[in-house]
Amino acid sequence: MNRQRWSVLGDTWRTQLWPVPTFCVALAVLLGVVLPRLDADIDEDLPGVVTVYLFSGGPEAARAVLSAVAGSLVTVTSLTFSLTVVTLQLASSQFSPRLLRTFTRDRLVHLSLGMLLATFVYALTVLRTVRGDLPDQPAFVPQISVTVAYLLALVSVLALVVFLAHLSRQIRVEWMMRQVHAETNATIGRVLTGEGTARTAPIAPDDAIVLTAGGSGFLTSVDERALLAAAMDNAAVVLIDRLPGDSLVAGTPIGQAWPFLRDARLVKTRHDALTGCLHRAVRTGFERTAAQDVAFGLRQLVDVVVKALSPGVNDPTTAVHGLGHIAVLMCDLAGRDLGPRLVCDDEGQTRLVLRRPSFDELLDLAVAQPRRYGAAEPVVLSRLATMLREIAWTASGSVQRAAVARHLESLVATIEQQSFDPSERDVLRDDVQRVRHALAGSWQ
Repeated sequence: MNRQRWSVLGDTWRTQLWPVPTFCVALAVLLGVVLPRLDADIDEDLPGVVTVYLFSGGPEAARAVLSAVAGSLVTVTSLTFSLTVVTLQLASSQFSPRLLRTFTRDRLVHLSLGMLLATFVYALTVLRTVRGDLPDQPAFVPQISVTVAYLLALVSVLALVVFLAHLSRQIRVEWMMRQVHAETNATIGRVLTGEGTARTAPIAPDDAIVLTAGGSGFLTSVDERALLAAAMDNAAVVLIDRLPGDSLVAGTPIGQAWPFLRDARLVKTRHDALTGCLHRAVRTGFERTAAQDVAFGLRQLVDVVVKALSPGVNDPTTAVHGLGHIAVLMCDLAGRDLGPRLVCDDEGQTRLVLRRPSFDELLDLAVAQPRRYGAAEPVVLSRLATMLREIAWTASGSVQRAAVARHLESLVATIEQQSFDPSERDVLRDDVQRVRHALAGSWQ
């Protein structure tokens, strides 16, 4: 549970664009204040073997170097921000608005922006310490500080080159789908651990009280530890029947609670306590996140597939590649326990029940829209049939195979409604037949 909590906090911070650049700017200000003081104390005592590598110009030369560094870094930083904004706009319009999180959580983007801003701020901070020869004060040129500014400028140029190379790779749809795939794999491994699902989930009695949402927005995460503690403190069993990623409206039901002991009842004070804890433990946001939302990655990949099949893009190859990633994830999910998560107390009694997405829901998400929007494209329908074949082969139970069979019949109906060439129709019928063999346990 600590792992899930840290994953939620980590996801929140990773998707913010400002923390790393802000930290770099603060560090640059500190360095720009401390290094000139160090220069004032040790510059005259430095040996010649060291000073030969340091800046050796006068105050005017130092001002020129620092001004050039600061001025050029402003232009480069503006260019970097512009390229980032253009990339975000391209990803939103060409692929899916939900892919923007892939860019905003990229550490290399954060570090590149932080490096450029830090060098600019450092150069300005050191510039204020350079002093010409005055009647009451001797000239002062912080040799180490100016040298560090020069080195930071070189590193910033390299950072810009690396950023441009990284950006050119990141705007490729294959790379974005790979990133979404990896993030979804991490979420599946973190959330679908199978822990606490060995026993049968309790059924809410008719007199169970209703628990309502405290805020509106997407359900982003549930604090299991806080809800378990509240259930134990109030001698109750709590059921949350909404999934991470669901849209909540404040005041509408999201769960139920009933007494842990059969003959007891939940008095109003305990009802209020449970409701207050629920409002604190169930977090909502204005957008979906991958912290606990298993279906979010599938939603992103399906969006890419659907966008590729739109008349404005018309890129069935990207759609086929996206279905390949979806197939891998669905085959992984087919081998996992997708039953409700049961959280027990110290005595092994179920006190908290958290709903998980069913295999049928996930399969409908993965297949329905690509089948509908790719109905006129034989290669897309063929890849859908192949995906159903792969899922049928890895399905772990009759319920999952029945779900595959239902989607196969829908796919067959879609194929029959289209006016394909006889050769294309024959290929699709062969693909459908292979799915039926896989459902029967034969790979032909």
